[in-house]
Amino acid sequence: MKISLFYEFPLPRPWSEDDEHKLFQDGLDEVEAADKAGFSSVWLTEHHFLEEYCHSTAPEMFLAAASQRTENIRLGFGVMHLPPPINHPARIAERVATLDHLSNGRVEFGTGEGSSVAELGGFNIDPADKRTMWEEALEVSIRCMIEEPFSGFKGEHVEMPARNVIPKPLQKPHPPVWVACTRPSSVQMAAQKAIGALSFAYTGPGPLKERVDGYYKEFEEKGSPVTPAVNPNILAIGGDLSMMVAKTDEEALKRLGIGGGFFSFGIMHYYMTGMHTPGRTGVWELYEQAVKEDPTLAYGPGRGAIGSPETVREFLRGYEESGVDEIILLLNPRSHEGTMESIEIMGREILPEFIEREEKAQVEKAKRLEPVLEKVEARRKPSEAPEFDETYSFGGLPTGRGGKFTASEIPEAMAEINEGRVQAAKKAKEQAS
Repeated sequence: MKISLFYEFPLPRPWSEDDEHKLFQDGLDEVEAADKAGFSSVWLTEHHFLEEYCHSTAPEMFLAAASQRTENIRLGFGVMHLPPPINHPARIAERVATLDHLSNGRVEFGTGEGSSVAELGGFNIDPADKRTMWEEALEVSIRCMIEEPFSGFKGEHVEMPARNVIPKPLQKPHPPVWVACTRPSSVQMAAQKAIGALSFAYTGPGPLKERVDGYYKEFEEKGSPVTPAVNPNILAIGGDLSMMVAKTDEEALKRLGIGGGFFSFGIMHYYMTGMHTPGRTGVWELYEQAVKEDPTLAYGPGRGAIGSPETVREFLRGYEESGVDEIILLLNPRSHEGTMESIEIMGREILPEFIEREEKAQVEKAKRLEPVLEKVEARRKPSEAPEFDETYSFGGLPTGRGGKFTASEIPEAMAEINEGRVQAAKKAKEQAS
């Protein structure tokens, strides 16, 4: 089992002027330490308008910065929102490919539809459209990464003419593709499409085994690839997977404080039961009050990788026995200094044994899946992408309704350039004479 980290970048109020700056700088320090410690990946979500709960609105920016301070740790979008009103498929392809080059091929391309009223409503997306938006955008973004040129697409939500989208990713044909799975049915969907399942598991390692087994059963029996490269993997993330490691359980709890339950509380607030006034509602204040009424909301040992090395080791072994390919440990509001020490302890006392077993498990998994992959590939449907029209070309000035020019700034700029060239030539001629 791989062991990784997950960032939402929560930032509880009250805020001081440099809190956001410190949040990102601390995060970069932690990722650099995680790389040295041997964590497999760092996953960074994308959310919009979820103040206090998540300040990770441009994950590719942070991951690009992290790529320059790390060498081995994989850099995952956990997830990038694919609905076109949030991210156009061509821009997705450009940003993922650019990050892939900057990181020397370490990108994991996690995708999602979006779920909250804050985000769907903020971008005027009808929730009834989000699945088809995701499906169309996934197809187009991947095609933009591999086709030279992309030959065009006309769907219900995405329409784009032929263009050669650059750069192309370093990983060929494209980085591994994942989809966020909040329900068992979406885990099945991921297996059917032969892509990785970013599975939100809130029930502990016991029930997770059923989900893992179900994913691989569905993959073998019904998997039909929708991307050029398949990605048969399932990982676990969830509210019960916070991380804070110290010499003793008591010290770990002290450093985590009450922040361990903020992830789950934030989901309830923004996605289900809460009412929110932008810039006014105090989410952390509501959480503090909820913890006073029910202290179990704050979590502790047994509900995350929280405690001494012995406690955390046993906790992780339980998930390893479920057969899950990767576990992502959540960094809720907590002590930065405590997190840095947690990462150091993990690298020194906990990760080595898991890394050793993971290397052997990967060899065994490859052998086990070899005949399965043949069956899955046999179900691959022929591409419906149109052939590129070799007679197609574009050029000239952009025109608007009625054929009128709508972009005259370039001709005007070119006229100035030409005038400058004429004046320079005239001056040179006068100087020569």
